[in-house]
Amino acid sequence: MVIRRYSTTPILKFGEKFGTSNAILSIRNSISLGLVRTQTYISTQSERLDIIAGEQYNDGTLWWIIAAASNIGWGLQVPPGTLLVIPTLSDVSKYI
Repeated sequence: MVIRRYSTTPILKFGEKFGTSNAILSIRNSISLGLVRTQTYISTQSERLDIIAGEQYNDGTLWWIIAAASNIGWGLQVPPGTLLVIPTLSDVSKYI
C-alpha cells in the first residue's frame, strides 16, 4: 500500500489519518482568520521550497507548509518573483 502526503489513508496508530490534506485546509483557514502569524518572502532565481523551508524551519521536509500557505500547489521549484507566505512554525506545529 502506498501512502501519499495528500491522501487520507488511515494508519494504525491512534486511529489518526496519514496525510496533509486536512492540514492544508486548516493552515489556509487559520491564516485567513489571522490565527497564524506569517511573513512574506519573494523567491529569487533557482530557489526551491525545500531549501527555503530548511532555512526557515531547519527542516526541508516541511516545504509543503509554505506551499499550502502560499496556495501554489506541490511544485518544489517556484519561479523567481513568486510571493511566498511563510507561517510561523510554532503557530502551525499543531497541524503537522
